[in-house]
Order: sequence, then structure tokens, then C-alpha cells
Amino acid sequence: MRYPARRIWLPLACWLALLCAAASRPLHAQPLDDDADTSGTPAAAAPASAPAAAEDNGGPRQGTAYQLRVEGPRELTGLLYRHLDLSRFRSERDITEVEVGRLMSATPAQARALLETEGYFAADVKVARRPGSEPGQPSLITVTVVPGPRATVDKLTLEIQGAFQDALEAEDPRTVRRDRGLRNRWPLKPGTVFTQAAWTAAKNSLMTSLRGEGYPAATYAGTVAQVDAATHRVRIFVVADSGPLFRIGEIKVEGIERTTEEAVRNLAPFEMGEVFTEKMLLDYQESLQKSGLYDGVAVELDPDVTRADRAPVVARVRESKLKSATVSVGFSSDTGPRVGLDFTHRRPFGQEWVAGVKLLHGRDERVAKLDLLSYPKPRGYRNLMSIGTEYLAAGGATTETRRLRYGRMQDTERVDRLYYLEFNSTAVDTGENRGTDRALWGNYEWTRREVNSVLFPTRGWILSAHAGGGVSHDADNDHGPFGRLYLRGSYYHPLGQRRVLQLRGEAGQVMKRASLGVPDTLLFRAGGDDSVRGYGYRSLGPKREDTVVGGPVLLTGSAELMWPLSQRLRDWYGAVFVDAGNAASDWKEWSAARGYGFGVRWRSPIGPLKADLAYGEATRKVRLHVSVGATF
Repeated sequence: MRYPARRIWLPLACWLALLCAAASRPLHAQPLDDDADTSGTPAAAAPASAPAAAEDNGGPRQGTAYQLRVEGPRELTGLLYRHLDLSRFRSERDITEVEVGRLMSATPAQARALLETEGYFAADVKVARRPGSEPGQPSLITVTVVPGPRATVDKLTLEIQGAFQDALEAEDPRTVRRDRGLRNRWPLKPGTVFTQAAWTAAKNSLMTSLRGEGYPAATYAGTVAQVDAATHRVRIFVVADSGPLFRIGEIKVEGIERTTEEAVRNLAPFEMGEVFTEKMLLDYQESLQKSGLYDGVAVELDPDVTRADRAPVVARVRESKLKSATVSVGFSSDTGPRVGLDFTHRRPFGQEWVAGVKLLHGRDERVAKLDLLSYPKPRGYRNLMSIGTEYLAAGGATTETRRLRYGRMQDTERVDRLYYLEFNSTAVDTGENRGTDRALWGNYEWTRREVNSVLFPTRGWILSAHAGGGVSHDADNDHGPFGRLYLRGSYYHPLGQRRVLQLRGEAGQVMKRASLGVPDTLLFRAGGDDSVRGYGYRSLGPKREDTVVGGPVLLTGSAELMWPLSQRLRDWYGAVFVDAGNAASDWKEWSAARGYGFGVRWRSPIGPLKADLAYGEATRKVRLHVSVGATF
């Protein structure tokens, strides 16, 4: 007899789906311990639903002493089936009837203990056994569970003694705000469901908050959860001893061999005498790691309560190698294939500087540069000197630039600052004409980041601003003052279901006499991976002799929607986007070039890898854009 395929495969598919869903349910059980102080996650406070049963599947199995069936609410049968001793020993072929009887006798108490971790303190548990229906078939043991009402918090008593209480009684504004915040964040408020996981997590959260913001010696004087099984009410008593308030003292440095202890201390983002927070140490550790001087960093606070008013901070570092070199091979849809060499010396000629040499050779781009960066100065500032030459072929013209720069920089967690004086000499060859413009000018660059991730932001914003001015001497022997302003911003807004809307914009203007030329690298062009996609790198701007050159004004914008491709590929995203913008000789001549398309994103360890296919409306061509790494 033949059956339609759908009559066979549809029930089979449903059975497999149910089996996979049951196998994937997370099951956890923890003993109830009032004074536990270990990490935990609050359990879901879902009410018990319709009865369900969990049991051995597929009939009798070889080596099974008995079969087990657990009947009760769906949320609880899996928990019991997994953790009851009856379940763990059912495959023991040599188990005796006496031992089976002992397991059955112990099951009600064991099941009630497991149910108490989920807030059921008045459960009724019955165990029954019946022999197999056929000779040689294992008997069936049934555990029937009626959990009863779930316990809820009736009364909460939360006290914080010690220096915290003293400051609170003195009406210290900071402590008053913290006390209000700690009480508001306590999850087990009157009326909420009580579970062991929620109880443990609440205690850990309170202690973590106290220890992380001024009171690293905080402990619990006592924690009790009194359960009234008859009324299903829980009374919670929590008394914490904050200990003394810790303030930052001297910084002790360990592990220094070639560099200086002063360089380590200068990167500290705090002053002596400030109230300790754990975030201070994390920020300090990050600053040390970003300095380029150390391969390993650990920062700790001395928890000695007798020195709380000036607690020492211990910074242990493992210095980077004195010399290092990196060879790179890469490709960019903007400038083509390239090879590079980076060499770093962290104490050239015995001086407190870091020297970096960068050599890059590509199809459309060549770079040779020497950078000198001082060891960190007070407040984390570092002096810099740089000399280099760059060659770029883009937009139908070739540009050769030589720079000499001296300045200072400061990198902090959210804000970067850079001041410098620069001499710039740029020669532009359009094929019909070649000229060299020179400028001496001063600059200030500022960047602020308020994002949830530097490498792959999905929430927040980044803003960069640049202002500069100086004197230019152009190829026609004209000279005069000029100014340059540039602003760039990115905004990331989550839309739910891991979808992200990204908005980006940039604007710039060079202020000068119309007849005065300035170096082309100080002017603006648009187009490329991080500008207006669908157009070649720096291919949008005013034209001279049918060749694109830099323009004094710039305005571009972009809107992009990104979403995860699947639950399994959590680091892969799809994207659609619209870009528009251009550079021009003045605002009257500015006209937006538009591009739009779609692409994929991969959240790699070094930043997002992007591959976009974009259509340029002005050129009526499709262009592939590939890039990796975040741009700020």
C-alpha cells in the first residue's frame, strides 16, 4: 500500500521538531543557601502551566532497570527528570530492589528540595510503581508533582552599615544618590517571585556595586530569607558592612626594565586622593595597553583597610620587545593591492621615544614615513614628530605630498586630542599641468566616542572635529592666509531584533582667497568606501582639465540599515544603504552625487569587514567596495 508523501513526512517532521525543542531546553538546579555569595542569574518567573510528563522515550532500552515518568507542570518536569537520583540510576542494570526502594523513598524530599529553588515550598510529590505489562519488561516508576502556589517576597529589610551608613547619615549627596540607586536596583522587591537564582544574583549584584565604587572591603554581616510555606511568603533580611571608604594613594610600578616608571604613572586617569572606583582601574589598564609599550598589564588596588584613606595602586607591566617588525599584504577596492613593512623601536639611541617606520607600496598608493612618539607625559600627553612622503593616484591625477609635523597628542577612554604644526608640500600632476603648493599651518583635532563597542558599534555616536589655519605659498608664487574646518559624525541606533540604523555625515570648508592655491591634500574630495559608495576613491570633486582635483567645500551623508543574516551566523549582517554628497569649488556649484546598494558585514576581531555592491547614479556603473577595520 502506498501513502502520499506528505502523510508520512509531515508527522515525522513535527515529531523531530518537538524532540529537538525538548532536548534544547536549559535545565538548572541549585540548592537553597541563604548565605551563598556566588554568581547566578535570576530564574524566569513564569507561572506553572498545564501538566506535562517527561519519561524515557523509545520504549524499553537494553540495560534499563526501570522506566521513569515525571508528571507535573511543563516548566518543572524537565528539572526533576534531569536531577532526581531515580533518573540518574535508572540505567544501572545491577541495582537491587532494596536500592530502588530506597531511591523511591528519598524522591519526595529530593523533589521538594529541587522545587524550592524555583520558589515552590509547598509541593506535593507522590511516587508510584507498577510492573511491566509483559514478562521481562522494566517496571514503570511515576513521580507525580503538584507544586502548589509559588512563593513571593512579602517584606524586605535592606541595611548597609559602616562608612556608607555614616556618610548617609551625614547627608553626603553622592552617598544619598547611591543608596537610592542600590535600593531601586534590588530585584527582589515585595510582590516579586522568589527563586534561589534570583536571591543569589541579587546579593552578588549589591556586593559587586559596593566593592566597585569606593568600598572594596565590603562584606555581608548577614543574609536571611525566611520562608513561610503555609502562606507562601518570604521575608528577606540583608545587612551589608561597607567597610571604610577607599581613596587612591601612590602608584607602585612593577616589571620595568627598559622603559620608565614615570611613563606608567603618567597614564593614570585619576589623581591621588580621589574616591576609588573599579572603573578607574579598568580605564588605567586600557590606557597602558594602548600605549604601545607593554604586552601585558595588570592593575590592582591594595585592599588593606588600615590604609584605606591612601590605598596604594599596584601596576604590573610586561614590557614589549625593544624592536618589532610586521610585514603586511592587503587589498583595498580604493587603491588596489599593496605590501607593507612596519618597524618599531621602543627606545632609539637610549631616548624615551618610540620610533616607527612605515613603508607601503601599492598600485595607486605609496608611503614612506618616520614617526617619533615620546613616552607618556603628565596627564597622558605625548609629544610627536613625523616626517614622510606619500604618493596617490586617484581621480585621474597623481598627488605627491611631503610632510613635516611636530605636536602633542592625548588619548583617553572617550576623547582623543591632537595639536600639531605642519609643513606641507604637495605636487599635483593632472597630465597637462603640474604644480606644487606649500603651506605652514597649525591644527587641532578632537574626537569623542560614546559607543557600546569601539570595534563594532551598534549604539551611540562618534564625533570628530578639525580646525586649522596658516599661510600658503602656491605654484603661481601667490601667498596668503587660509583656514580649514572639518566635521564628521556617525550615529548608531538599535531598532530591535539586532537591527541597527547608522547615519553618517561630514562637512568641510577651506576659507581663502579665490585666487590662492593651497596644497591639494588640505582640500576635499568625495567618493570611496567610507564616503559616497558607487564612485571611485576621491573621484568626486571639481575638475581641472578633465581631471578631478580637491575642492574647498565638502558635504556628504549616508543612511544604512544593518540586520543579522541568521541566528546561527551571529557575526554576519546584511546591509542596504543610500549615500549622497560631493566636493566643489564653492557652495553654489555643489551638487550631490548619489549612490545606493547593498552589502554584507562580518564582525571580525579587528573590526568590521565590509563588502558592498553600490550603484553610482551619476556614472551609471556598479562598483564593489571592500574594507576592513573601523574608521573614526
